[in-house]
Amino acid sequence: MVGRAVPMECASLHSILPSTLVSGKIIPTLPESETTPPPLLALHDVTVVRGASTDRPALDGVTLRIGAGEHVCILGPNGCGKSTLIKTITRECYPLVREGSSISILGRERWNIFELRSLLGIVSPDLLASCTTDATGCDVVLSGFFSSTRIFPHHHPDPEHLARAVAALARLGIAHLADRPVSQMSSGEAKRTLIARALVHDPQTLLFDEPSNALDIAAQIQLRTAMRKLAQSGIGILLVTHHVSEIIPEIERVVLLREGRILADGPKQEILTAGNLSSLFGVTVRLVQQDGSFHLY
Repeated sequence: MVGRAVPMECASLHSILPSTLVSGKIIPTLPESETTPPPLLALHDVTVVRGASTDRPALDGVTLRIGAGEHVCILGPNGCGKSTLIKTITRECYPLVREGSSISILGRERWNIFELRSLLGIVSPDLLASCTTDATGCDVVLSGFFSSTRIFPHHHPDPEHLARAVAALARLGIAHLADRPVSQMSSGEAKRTLIARALVHDPQTLLFDEPSNALDIAAQIQLRTAMRKLAQSGIGILLVTHHVSEIIPEIERVVLLREGRILADGPKQEILTAGNLSSLFGVTVRLVQQDGSFHLY
């Protein structure tokens, strides 16, 4: 008995692409690399030196992969390389060129910095320091469209920019700060204004660098609530901090960084132990977990 011939073009397609049998029909499926978004960050053996070439590297042979939409905390003491990692992601710092070393962000090795910053919302102390001027809350949020920290005479925001800025302020519950100068805001209000600025491009990921610095207890609680809502909305959260208490319940993975090297990387419940954190900070600590939050003493 002679079998029915399969048309050449179909045979070729089925041999190249994976397929699934659905209701008696063979349905080709795209490879995973074509159906899933590229990772936020893929570092392989990356070394970054800041200052003299004889100084200890700020990042020393770091290999790290963070998926798109993943909620991750980079935890470590001051001077461990956390801020350098953020600046490497935002292309303010560049790694040494070495054989076998590579870095890609959102699947690409080369970026127009302004395009990259439109995809990554940055909330950092450096930005906050540069925003303490007479610029209003709305000005600061609008400045996100121009990669600045205020609106200058050569900037020309259009009605759509304004509408998106107002919407971002409202999303953070701070629409009333639109006309208030940043210099007259509390630290917590200014920090939430920066988050609104980071949201105007609908970024895939928000990068928080030591977000609770200089905030009082009430402002810390407000910030934590805002971060949780953003994480729950589907925006990836990359938190860089030395405060264990800043790690919101939505963060599932923790990377411990010390002296420019990764000490541990894995699920939060496995990584956050008194032993690991004592090794990380160089002192004996006790760890308490309550209502999804962690505290050291």
